[in-house]
Amino acid sequence: MEDDVSGRHRVPVYSSATEVVEKLKEKWSSVKKQPYPAMYSSVLGGIILDPTVMVIPIDDHMVHRGHGVFDTAMLLDGYLYELDAHLDRFLRSASKAKITSPFPRETLRGILIQMTAASKCKRGSIRYWLSAGPGNFLLSSAGCPEAAFYAVVIDFDYSQCKEGVKVITSTIPMKPPIFATMKNVNYLPNVLSVMEAEEKGAFASIWVDDQGYIAEGPNVNVAFISKGKELLLPPFDKILGGCTVKRLVALAPKLIETGLLKAIRTAHMTIDQAKDSDEMMFVGSGLPVMPIVQWDDQLIGDGRKVGEATLALSDLLWEDMIAGPERIQVPYN
Repeated sequence: MEDDVSGRHRVPVYSSATEVVEKLKEKWSSVKKQPYPAMYSSVLGGIILDPTVMVIPIDDHMVHRGHGVFDTAMLLDGYLYELDAHLDRFLRSASKAKITSPFPRETLRGILIQMTAASKCKRGSIRYWLSAGPGNFLLSSAGCPEAAFYAVVIDFDYSQCKEGVKVITSTIPMKPPIFATMKNVNYLPNVLSVMEAEEKGAFASIWVDDQGYIAEGPNVNVAFISKGKELLLPPFDKILGGCTVKRLVALAPKLIETGLLKAIRTAHMTIDQAKDSDEMMFVGSGLPVMPIVQWDDQLIGDGRKVGEATLALSDLLWEDMIAGPERIQVPYN
């Protein structure tokens, strides 16, 4: 950027789309591997393979007002995992946010599968959004002609997490239930809670609700193995109902049969009760299970070795992700 005669920075002016695209291409010219091999935009009405033009209108209400919801699905070995469960939650979130999809559910599903196929990516994840749409810079979306649907494929080599991590108790206030129970794009509290953890040398944080009960992590659920071999989870009335943790609950009875678990239930737990657990873990789609071996200054278990039940639950979920019935094969050409 050059200085003008007054010594101030001179801001370039781009008067044509060609100039803008050429400038944006510079950003991607040095990237060896494209991390986002495909995007869909209902504003454009199609799938985009060139990262240069994977853009969202600046007057989209999701951008400047946070009026949008999103969801995800894992992509492993060419299969989308639990897409239908995530898509159902996505539409429930949209209803709570008063956003009407421009397409019926099956059309949304078809777009996501076609986009993934066009990407040629076979390992990573997809993420998708419903926005109140572009239209103006007002608070109300009444002036937006139509809601917008966006989606992207994220190329990433996910693998099973087996090493334990440290967490802290977050001092960032958690979102009230009306917002916490829908997967909306207002993630500033989540971001700040992770940053707080990283500043203290931890992986992530744990939220505690206004009654002193354990709630959730910044973008994951949390679960515990009690000294009585019970799998315990906080109730979902004030937090997001995680698709992955619900799938874990469906699979976990297999460990009752082997004797690793004696029961599975939801329970209100205080910090002291939760820290007294034998084992502890985060549960989320990109993990799917992340063992926790230290919480603040309290060691979980012996603080070094990941618990047997946690590893068994991780194996159950991972095996379900790579070979279970909740998968959709992507029809690559």
